[in-house]
Amino acid sequence: MDRYQNAKNVYSKIGVDTDKAIATLLNFPISMHCWQGDDVQGFDNIGPLSGGIQATGNYPGRARDYHELMADIEKALSLIPGTHRINLHASYAIFDGEKVDRDKLEPKHFAKWVDFAKKHKLGIDFNPTLFSHPMASGLTLSSPDKSIRQFWIDHCKACIKISEYFAKELGTHCLMNIWIPDGMKDIPADRLAPRKHFKESLDAILGMDYDRSRVFVCLESKVFGIGFESYTVGSSEFCLNYSSQKGIMPLMDNGHYHPTELVSDKISSMLLFYDKIALHVTRPVRWDSDHVVLFDDETREIAKEIVCNDALSRVYVALDFFDASINRLSAWVLGMRNMQKALLAALLTPHNQLKALQQAGKLTELMVLQEELKLYPIGDVWNQLCEQARVPVQQDWFAEIKKYEDNVLKKRV
Repeated sequence: MDRYQNAKNVYSKIGVDTDKAIATLLNFPISMHCWQGDDVQGFDNIGPLSGGIQATGNYPGRARDYHELMADIEKALSLIPGTHRINLHASYAIFDGEKVDRDKLEPKHFAKWVDFAKKHKLGIDFNPTLFSHPMASGLTLSSPDKSIRQFWIDHCKACIKISEYFAKELGTHCLMNIWIPDGMKDIPADRLAPRKHFKESLDAILGMDYDRSRVFVCLESKVFGIGFESYTVGSSEFCLNYSSQKGIMPLMDNGHYHPTELVSDKISSMLLFYDKIALHVTRPVRWDSDHVVLFDDETREIAKEIVCNDALSRVYVALDFFDASINRLSAWVLGMRNMQKALLAALLTPHNQLKALQQAGKLTELMVLQEELKLYPIGDVWNQLCEQARVPVQQDWFAEIKKYEDNVLKKRV
């Protein structure tokens, strides 16, 4: 008996339909972040990264322009099952003629990205870039300087218009995420004023007219970062309260919390109070260090909470990491496939049966089944999914990456 048929029979005994799980996963898009391919450099920044952003390592083959970045994304996506989305920062604008500053960006500066997305049947998500810029040397949307705040307000408004353009052209929503690197290195004298400025700036941005059925504005919090270790303007409390009040989407990055906090534990609470939520899935080794997503406990718990709460249509998943110490395409492919494996594990779990055991107080049986499920043949189902999607199974994809590295990446000097 072939391995998949055997796995299918094993899972059917606990009421799990593996064919349905495969079909569901192949139709669930994950937003792949463009900035892994070039170490968050973007196309409008010639200086060092700032705003708590840091990519470590110097592995050969970093994409140096949009041609190389698109080629790398295309190659990575060819090794990942399913059809997905790409997540762009505003700093990846493509200027064919005169370069403009971020407050003057227009849809035309992203036309080549739309062409790329149409070619590969991708959706696009978007992010204003409020770091690595002369106007981001201190505070941005929370700055006491009105002219600085206005610059970034205008930038975010421009990004909403660009997001509308993406949604209209591609026939799908565009999730636009606002995150600011605002805070203080040491203990502040005044915590209220910067947050008041931030609130007023967000009010000004969201006061513009835009298509809320197409553009999903969300707000991302953070606990601290390099250069703002003692105080973060956009804290979790601020962002959650503001999102709730304004009816926008909260975004949780699982590297943006205290090490003892788990986003997997927060999802169920958030789903009770928000119609939709967004996630940036990463791997914080000590804090927001943005390591490649693994098939680890927290990634699996995040996926489990999405699936067992029947929230695949309510939770928007994107990845966010940048590792310059290893092959950058491998980081993309490994991270995306691991997120999918976590979702597959969740889809292959008999959640109703487990919930019934918990509700009946049969905690011994619950623990037994939870533990036994860990050795069920998910690998055989995953291989079937890959074969069905016509991408390499197991580690076979890495041979394609090595070939691409030898033929393409090593020639970038």
